[in-house]
Amino acid sequence: MGTEFVKARRERVFEKMEQGSIAVIYSGVEVHMSEDAYLHFEVSKNFRYLTDIARDHMILVLDKSGEKPETYLFIEEADPKMEKWFGKKLTKEEAQEISGVDHVLYLDSFKGRIDFWITRRMIKAAYFDLYRQSCEDMPDYNMVKAKEFADLYPGVALKDIYPILSLMRMTKDGEEVKRIRHAVDVTRQGLEEVMKHLKPGMMEYQAQARYEFTIKNLGAEGPSFPTIAGSGFNGTMLHYETNHCECKDGTLLLLDLGSKTEGLCSDITRTYPVNGKYTDRQKEIYNIVLAANERVCKEAKPGVTTRELNDICKEELAAGLKRIGLIKEDSELDKYYMHGVSHMMGYDVHDCTHVDGLKLQPGYVLTNEPGIYIDEEAIGIRIEDDLLITENGCEVLSKDIIKKPEEIEAFMEKYNK
Repeated sequence: MGTEFVKARRERVFEKMEQGSIAVIYSGVEVHMSEDAYLHFEVSKNFRYLTDIARDHMILVLDKSGEKPETYLFIEEADPKMEKWFGKKLTKEEAQEISGVDHVLYLDSFKGRIDFWITRRMIKAAYFDLYRQSCEDMPDYNMVKAKEFADLYPGVALKDIYPILSLMRMTKDGEEVKRIRHAVDVTRQGLEEVMKHLKPGMMEYQAQARYEFTIKNLGAEGPSFPTIAGSGFNGTMLHYETNHCECKDGTLLLLDLGSKTEGLCSDITRTYPVNGKYTDRQKEIYNIVLAANERVCKEAKPGVTTRELNDICKEELAAGLKRIGLIKEDSELDKYYMHGVSHMMGYDVHDCTHVDGLKLQPGYVLTNEPGIYIDEEAIGIRIEDDLLITENGCEVLSKDIIKKPEEIEAFMEKYNK
């Protein structure tokens, strides 16, 4: 795969760092759940973005205190007894090959190296990843380590690397786009497997299991977020994740899901008729949502904001609902559509959005997900695609995932005779 893309990212970070500073980014550690069990490990996305490594107990340091910038990766030294229990650790050579850093050292040398930077190089500032979603959040591992550093070295200015990295991550490079394309294609194949087997009596969790088995079987790391499989009324709940009900004849199954391949995410929603045929009413609502989805695809281009895209979406949805008499005024749309039409996507399924209202630029990848949710009719329909902003418009990365009702019905009929 090569390492040039992560080297280029680190070079861009160095350009933004203050001279006489270091940046310290931790990969993270396992979170204890109960007794000797741990939650599934999720690497720091910024660590992975700069190293292409998804392992725990590692530290990346970007050193801009000497004559030329240098990169250091601190890793655990392999313990054969522990490896017998928990599997192989990366060797220095393997870590070097994947990340392309200048120096790979063991973790037990990290504190001594920090002392060197403090006492011999007299660094003026240290950057840490200080991202926080809300004031109610528990501090993550990078935040905890930043506080430890600040307590030990109060004379060194503590700076936040997140604004630098988040702005970089908004514009996807070629490697990211390639991996997102792959994630989208894996998602397509998973959805097709669900359509092939969907029928009345299937449980929501069975649809979820068929999708997740397929993407794992194709080499995905797993779902990019908890799979939503909401049938009937459950499809009107935006983040329904219970997935324990029966898919009944005459209802719809809303599937909001994604896959993660080599760290990059997809995020797709399709809404299928459980018995293979939309009712006239379901198709009427579906086509209104589809029209909004296609309008947003046409309008997404450099210079437009996601807020403007949402206004376009709402305009199209309101016109459709007024046409069929479900609402009389545009202001009534909020009863049936209550979320935004787009969010950024990348290493996180809801990826970095550096500034609210920022205009789209080439290289941005975002979702397009209009929906209508009619509680009283137990109809929930959302159609979500992934878009890559280009120089003159956008490319629908998920164009091969069928979404026209006639195409879906024909596909399901072929496999459910």
